[in-house]
Amino acid sequence: MGADYPGEINLVDPALYSEGDPYAVWRWLRASDPVRWHPPSEFPGFWILTKYGDIRAVYRDPATFSSAGGILLRPSKDGDDPGGARTMALTDPPRHRQLRALVDEWFTVRAVRGIEEQLRVVAQQVVSEAIACERVDFVREVAARVPLYVICQMMGVAKNDWSYIFELTSQAFSATDIAAQRDAHLNIILYFSELADARAAKPEGDLVSVLACAEVEGGKLTPDELVLYCDNLLVGGTENTRIAAAGGMMAFIEHRDQWETLAACPELMPTAIEEVLRWTSTATHIVRTATTPVVIRDRQIAAGERVTLWNPSANRDEEVFTDPHRFDIRRQPNRHLALGAGEHFCLGSTLARAELRLLYNELLRQTDAVELDGTPIRLGSIVVNGFESLPVRLAPR
Repeated sequence: MGADYPGEINLVDPALYSEGDPYAVWRWLRASDPVRWHPPSEFPGFWILTKYGDIRAVYRDPATFSSAGGILLRPSKDGDDPGGARTMALTDPPRHRQLRALVDEWFTVRAVRGIEEQLRVVAQQVVSEAIACERVDFVREVAARVPLYVICQMMGVAKNDWSYIFELTSQAFSATDIAAQRDAHLNIILYFSELADARAAKPEGDLVSVLACAEVEGGKLTPDELVLYCDNLLVGGTENTRIAAAGGMMAFIEHRDQWETLAACPELMPTAIEEVLRWTSTATHIVRTATTPVVIRDRQIAAGERVTLWNPSANRDEEVFTDPHRFDIRRQPNRHLALGAGEHFCLGSTLARAELRLLYNELLRQTDAVELDGTPIRLGSIVVNGFESLPVRLAPR
């Protein structure tokens, strides 16, 4: 795609992500039109930001670029996000900090180290069960299960219910049937509503108990706020790690030398995880709403207009990353924006890194090879960037 690229640019076309090459579109935008207006369609109009520096600056300025109006593009017919100004992800300071503080200590380095043995057991079990099947969909049977089982354990979901929650989240995150997605989300909300009621009456040492008993500005969370918070934790604690783990595995399959290097030099695991995060950049876009007129580069953005941040583009910016289209587990520095920046930097970043590290450690320890066993299917989504299905064969050691 050269500098004179004349093609249509439609970043809200799901087919671009499942069948096309969005990286080529973003590359042209970075070079030729880094702050571009996307006219209204079934979605409201919005500004497109594709350069690392612009995106990082917006992330770090919540006073000018608000999250309260929603952080994802929604069709106009769907109206405003029901969680707007109510959930941790969809609030601005100071309330954002107050909501985040309720669970912050659960996701610190110290806290994650304290549960690392539990994480390792989960990863061992998931990989062992997948190897026993020999041929599996890596997304569903490996990448999805590790973060889901971990967050279920942290939230106090009974182990007997993990499979039920797994099926619900699989439908909610991956199903192409909109009705099935809606039903799954409703059942997730119902489940956590009942769990929150039980924990409010009899608290236990889990995240839902913390939220059920917490106070913000002198009052408890409303039932709707509590359930939305639980839903955010479930989604945030599973979806992005699932997609990163699967996308990272695909990168290692396509770049076999990198997998072999990691096996020979396990001390490279920390930089390998950062490269997986950069390479996969699972959040395709994030929305902010301008609170006041502002100029980015030479473009005048009006108060109330939506500004979209395209993380995968930022993380391939040629001005920031050397040879950005190469998967390199030795890459340093690697100041990617896959986990956001500023006030909304990913709460579960330490946990996600630990889950990826332990999962890949187990795959290296227990398998002789992970090979494609069919045709991968990419998600037709403008929200998350990755694979819906990744059929693989696991050869045991």
